[in-house]
Amino acid sequence: MDLHTYILVVDDDPELRTLIGDFLREHGYLVDVASDVAGMRDAIARRRPDLVVLDVMMPGEDGLSAARRLASEAGPPVIMLSALGTDTDRIIGLEVGADDYLAKPCNPRELLARVRALLRRQGSPAGDSGAAPATGEGAHYVFEGWNLDVVRRELRDPAGTYIHLSDGEFALLRTFVSHPQRVLSRDQLLDHGHGHDAEVYDRAIDSQVSRLRRKLNGRDGAEMIRTVRNEGYMLLPAVVRR
Repeated sequence: MDLHTYILVVDDDPELRTLIGDFLREHGYLVDVASDVAGMRDAIARRRPDLVVLDVMMPGEDGLSAARRLASEAGPPVIMLSALGTDTDRIIGLEVGADDYLAKPCNPRELLARVRALLRRQGSPAGDSGAAPATGEGAHYVFEGWNLDVVRRELRDPAGTYIHLSDGEFALLRTFVSHPQRVLSRDQLLDHGHGHDAEVYDRAIDSQVSRLRRKLNGRDGAEMIRTVRNEGYMLLPAVVRR
């Protein structure tokens, strides 16, 4: 366990904040807590966390709005907690930019497993079957002037500008560039991009692909990811692996 991994827990329920914070500390993490989004932003200004555990329903700005803003600001990865646990609620959470979503009441051990899985994906991009080697040949994928560095988890456009990707968007793009000009079904995207940590939500994949497509298409208008009706999605450009 990395004793320097810093997690911020944001929840307006003081008992739950204490329970989650103490449990994560017992398992070797540095933990800070906040009762609302304003407190979260103050805490992040003091020190950027490695991960945020974020409640959805809070007074003032809600967790969905906060997650959307963190994603737009290239903020830390987010696990959302919510008493709203339907598939639709989960999908909405993922659509706004959360990296994972867990319904309340949750087992602290399940939350710990989700935390570990997300941190592992953040720190070890070569940890699943769709990954490129951690070092050396194959660490970069180049397509239409774009460059994806899977070690640094960096996407740069043809002008060299850094483009922020959420954890889910990075996993999808890595899968696409590993299998260019091939139609990939939603199940294949889930299996390659998220492995056994994933829960199967077709609409969540659709939403992540849509966000990724906007980031890739927004530069010159060229279509990069094509929807193949009733089959899945395909990355259109040829890809060079370096």
